[in-house]
Amino acid sequence: MSTHTLSVLVENKPGVLARIAGLISRRGFNIESLAVGPTEHEEISRMTIVFDVDPVVLEQVTKQLNKLVEVLKVVELEPGASVQREVLLIKVRCDNGARAQVLQLADVFRANVIDLQPDSVIIQTTGAREKVAAFLAALEPYGVRELVQSGVIAMGRGSRSITDRALRSA
Repeated sequence: MSTHTLSVLVENKPGVLARIAGLISRRGFNIESLAVGPTEHEEISRMTIVFDVDPVVLEQVTKQLNKLVEVLKVVELEPGASVQREVLLIKVRCDNGARAQVLQLADVFRANVIDLQPDSVIIQTTGAREKVAAFLAALEPYGVRELVQSGVIAMGRGSRSITDRALRSA
C-alpha cells in the first residue's frame, strides 16, 4: 500500500461531505486525512483526501467519487507535482527552566509562538507532514498539554487550475 492524495472539487452544498465520507466508509476504505474548504468560487469546495491504499483500490475510489452528481473533478496530486501542507497548534508545558529550549525549538522549525503563559506556550507550525511530525516529536519530552492538527491541504504546482478546468467541463 502507498499514500495517495486526492483533490476533489465538489458543489458547495449541504450534505456533500457526508455523502462522500459515507461512500468511502461503506466500502471499507480508511481515510488518513480529510480537509474541506471553500475555493475561489463560492459555489465550489475543495476536499483534500489522503488514503493509504493500493493503486487498484484508489482507482475504485476515484471511479465511485466521479459517479456522484455533486463531484465536479477528482485529481490525484503526486507529491513532487504538488504542494502539501498541514497546520499544527500545540500547547506545551513550559516552566522558566524549559522556556528557552522550547522557544529555540520553535525557532529551529520556523514555528510561530501564538500564546505565552507562565506555565505553557502555544506554538503554530505549518509544513509537510514529516516536518510537522518531527516538530511534535521534538516537543513531546517537554509535555504536550493539548494539540490540534489539520488534515493535509494540497494544490498542484504550476499555472494550471483544476477549478477552472472543472468549471469549463461542467
